[in-house]
Amino acid sequence: MGVDLRQVVAGVLTLTMFVMLIHMIKRDHFDSVEDKLPGTAEDFNFENAKLDTTHVRKNIGFLKGNADQLKPCWVKPSGDSVEQTDGFVTFSLTNGPEYHISQIADAVIVAQSLGATLVIPDIRGSQPGDKRNFEDIYDIDVFMKSMEGVVRVVKDLPAHVSTQKIAAVKVPNRVTEDYIAKHVEPIYRSKGNIRLATYFPSINMRKAGKKGDTDSVGCLAMYGSLELQQEMHDLVDSMVERLRTLSRKSDGQFIAVDLRVEMLDKKGCQGSDSDGEKSCFNAQEVAMFLRKIGFDKDTTIYVTQSRWDGSLDSLKDLFPKTYTKEAIIPADKKKLLDSEDSELEKVIDFYISSESDVFVPAISGLLYANVAGKRIGSGKTQILVPANIPDSTASASGFLSPYISKKNHFAYSCYC
Repeated sequence: MGVDLRQVVAGVLTLTMFVMLIHMIKRDHFDSVEDKLPGTAEDFNFENAKLDTTHVRKNIGFLKGNADQLKPCWVKPSGDSVEQTDGFVTFSLTNGPEYHISQIADAVIVAQSLGATLVIPDIRGSQPGDKRNFEDIYDIDVFMKSMEGVVRVVKDLPAHVSTQKIAAVKVPNRVTEDYIAKHVEPIYRSKGNIRLATYFPSINMRKAGKKGDTDSVGCLAMYGSLELQQEMHDLVDSMVERLRTLSRKSDGQFIAVDLRVEMLDKKGCQGSDSDGEKSCFNAQEVAMFLRKIGFDKDTTIYVTQSRWDGSLDSLKDLFPKTYTKEAIIPADKKKLLDSEDSELEKVIDFYISSESDVFVPAISGLLYANVAGKRIGSGKTQILVPANIPDSTASASGFLSPYISKKNHFAYSCYC
């Protein structure tokens, strides 16, 4: 008995729709996972990664499809509404800009809620003794001006306050007024001064269901207080310009991929998460993903990996214009990388990822979440979450980050 051709076609279409639905669910899951790291490689047939030119042209058009820059719509809160106290809140910025944005917001919220004076933080790297001043990376004048009328700020702790007697207090990221009143204020009232440390029980950058009193303070601190100091700003700009120059065949457009090979062996990326969903992708998987959604071999790619690693060869095979920071940093600045200054490298990665035409987070975590927030404010909404897809002609627009497609990122509470 023969099979009706229409039945075969209908069956194929049903299966295709089912596969697409599965991958939509996976992408939605990707942005809510805690810090995950790159996964293990799978075998790919690179010979099968072929494209038709119509598909490539369609996705080059998508590459240029960023939204208009949004305007801040938070109301600058007034410190006058809180009883001013004599104590100080101190803290340090750690682990790179993706953490700094959240740490600064929590510290400002706590200091404003307590009516305390905020002390400009120092910046500490991952190595013992790796410590620098705030103004080595950020514009201190911009920060202090942004805080005017919100919270009092001083550059240094007064000499009469002994650092030995300051009580250490841990607060969760996105700290609330209720938490401060219950867990922080009693210690502050008792000790007079506190030193804050933010911890991250989860990576939660989703938009709040109900706007709280701390939202305006958080918006201002996260998106209106931190700017790179001029030398750092010029360095990042020069590297972005270099990438655009290398991208002449794609009209100066380039992709930034957060892919750090040194994390491959870490526990978070040894397979899937507890739900069985993939939360990080290696170089081969990213290469196949980008090729299958239509980006051609002339596409320029910046990878956040510190130094070239052999495992990146699979990405360069399909996209010869793939670069790490050591290949594009100005010659007179290369000594900065020779010093293995991880803090500086994180600054470069974060801000290039924020400025690229397309951002691909191969790792689910805080860099993805806070780069997304920066990009939303500037209208750079092309953030593509990788997936292992069987269809070689999938549309790039089908892999937009849920932060963008569902507008559920906290930044959408701050911009309009």
